[in-house]
Parts: sequence; structure tokens; C-alpha cells
Amino acid sequence: MGVKTATGAPARLPGADATGRGSLWIWLNKRLPIGEFIESQLIGYYAPKNFNIWYFFGSLALLVLVMQLVTGIFLTMFYKPGELTSFDSVEYIMREVDYGWLIRYLHSTGASAFFIVVYLHMFRALLYGSYRAPRELLWLIGMLVYLALMAEAFMGYVLPWGNMSFWGAQVIVNLFGTIPGIGKPLVEWIRGDYGIADATLNRFFALHVAAIPLALLLFVMLHLVALRQTGSNNPDGIEIKARLGPGGKPLDGIPFHPYYTVKDIVGVGVFLVLFALVVFFKPTLGGLFLEAPNFEPANPISTPEHITPVWYFTPYYALLRAVPDQRMGALLMLLAVVSFFFLPWLDRSPVKSMRYRGWISRTALALFVVAFVALGYLGLQPATGAYVVLARIFAVLYFAFFWLMPFYTLIDPVRPVPERVTYHAH
Repeated sequence: MGVKTATGAPARLPGADATGRGSLWIWLNKRLPIGEFIESQLIGYYAPKNFNIWYFFGSLALLVLVMQLVTGIFLTMFYKPGELTSFDSVEYIMREVDYGWLIRYLHSTGASAFFIVVYLHMFRALLYGSYRAPRELLWLIGMLVYLALMAEAFMGYVLPWGNMSFWGAQVIVNLFGTIPGIGKPLVEWIRGDYGIADATLNRFFALHVAAIPLALLLFVMLHLVALRQTGSNNPDGIEIKARLGPGGKPLDGIPFHPYYTVKDIVGVGVFLVLFALVVFFKPTLGGLFLEAPNFEPANPISTPEHITPVWYFTPYYALLRAVPDQRMGALLMLLAVVSFFFLPWLDRSPVKSMRYRGWISRTALALFVVAFVALGYLGLQPATGAYVVLARIFAVLYFAFFWLMPFYTLIDPVRPVPERVTYHAH
């Protein structure tokens, strides 16, 4: 039994504060306001009480980011960038370093897992209108995170210096040559040479392990700050800050901690089980996560049968090959990504969430998802015959989702949005 005072209240231990925390906590908190941070950002941060499974993916993206940083640090201890050393150093990590194979597969599988959770996170924003006011800046910063992630993934993909890495780098870097006027010198500047070689690997290594991770962490931090400022969206698209209780707390909100921290731990547990199954039993996932040609050293005179990027780039790669002109294909790729930035202003619907929108908006979103997945599949196939025709059809559906949005969101019939968030205990 604990020590009690004469009044029956628990006795305060020597050096402890009113909460029972010891002198070390008091000393630390005076110099670094950890307690205030927990109180304001976790316990004091109220989130909507009707979050569902779609709200797991933001925290999972943060988890995978940390995992990629940690495994990347260990890989850099043994990796040597260079035309003659890159491939061999990766083989050394896989075969000679204790648990090196595990670290490498955690990192390579983690890259795909990162894009899976980010794409699902973005889909949730499309589903519930999380890009709408007052979260326009939150969405824009999130898209900058996505761009930084794409750059990080591409440069990391080149570093193992497998045969697909080499030829994939040739294709992507040469796309910059389609820019009028400055294309050719820009390509030479990116490569650092007249071809993909030592200088390119050294530059990509420096950017992959230092410059882009710093930018990525900055964007993630700004994303979280913007999220705390505006508050989280919810499946109903209702602003909970508009209805406050006597204490100034949202009536439809609950403290993020402990409710959602515990809920996120459950999501993390499920994710780690699935992630471990892939890492230990199918790390290449039939060539989707790691292609067979990338287990062969780079060979400038041996082109792989089909040059394809990793699966998370294949929708944009399909757009590149959907038109015969390379310059137009590069422009389509750029426009496909840039279109996301304009969503907050393209959407004219009077409601945010797809729950209360009509059949036109729902059909448009469904067709967009089908088009994105189909383009991803077509990007893995040879650019011949029916594959090219299908890529053009799905490219039209892809861009129609964005550029027809101002029109179909205005005429789409909507249902009344409730005044309070709808919540069913489960």
C-alpha cells in the first residue's frame, strides 16, 4: 500500500511535484517544457470523435519515415558510391554484413510501404475533402512532402547501381532534356558528366542521404504544425471548432491522447505484422518492390527487355509513353502531379465529404481511382498496341477528374450536412 497522510490523501514523495513526478522530471521540465508540449499537443489537442480506419495512414507514414531514416543510416555505413563500388557494396551488405540483408530489405520494402500509406492518406483527403478551406496550406505542404518523397525514392533507386537502376536513371534524367532552351545543359548538370557515371552516383548519394531528407523533415514538421493550427478534418467534413463547450473545448472532439494514441498503436501493430510478412517471405513481391534486373550490375550495353520504374512511379510512366512525342509525354507527367496542387480551388461543391455528395462526384472519384491503378499496371507493360491505347483512355479519365471538377461539383446534387458529427460507438 502507498503512504497516506492523516486526511487519507496519498503522501507526496520527497522531491516530487503535485503530480507525483520526481525531481529529475522537475529539473528537465524547467529547462525543456516537455510537460507543456504533451499538455498542448497531445492531451490538450482535441480531434473529432468520429475518426475511422482511414485516419491510420497519417501516423503510419510518420512511422515509416522514421524507419527509413534509421535503416538508411545503417546502410550508409557500408555503402560506397561509385561506378565500380556501388553494386558490390550492396552485395557485401546482403551477404557479409550481419543482418545486412534484413536492413536492406527493410529499407527497400519500406520505400514501397511509404508510398502505399501516402497514397491511401491522399485518397482519404479526396474522400472527405481534407484539402478544402481552411486546410489549403496543409494540403499544399503535404504535396511538397509527396514531391520530396518522389525525389528521394528515385535517387535511392539509382544508388544500388543494378541494371534497371542504370537504365531507369537514363530515362528519367533525359526527360529534363525536353525543357526548351536549358534542357541539354540541365541534364549535364544533373549527371555531373556526359553520361550516368561516378559523378552522378556521388551527387545522388549526397542528395539522398542529406539534402532531400532535411527538406522532407522540414515539410513534415510544417505539415504537422499546419494540422495543429487548423485541426483535423473528419468523415463528415464538419468543423468541430465551430461548436465549443463551456470550457472552450469542441463538443464533438476528444483528447488526442490517450484515445487516438492507443488507437494508432493498434494500427501500427497490424501494419508491422503485414510489413514483416513481406520482408521475411516476399521482399521483392514478384518484382514489384525489387526487379530482377536490379540484381545484375549496371551494363550500358545490355538493355533490360522492358525498362520500367518501381510500381509507385508507373502511373506517371504510363502517361509519359501514352503519346509519341517525348516532350508532350514529359509535360503530361508534370501536369499529372501539379494538378493535385490546384484541388482546393477546383472543387466548388458546397459540402466537403463524399458522404453527402451526389452520384456525379462519387463516380468521378471512382473513375479516377480506376484510372490511377490502371495506369500503374500499364506502366509495367510494354508500350505497344492495346497498352498504349488503354493508357490514352485512362489518361483522359485521370485529367478529367481534375479539370472538369469545377463543373461537375457545381451541378452535383448534395445531401444536407448534419450540425454535429455523426458518431456510433464501436
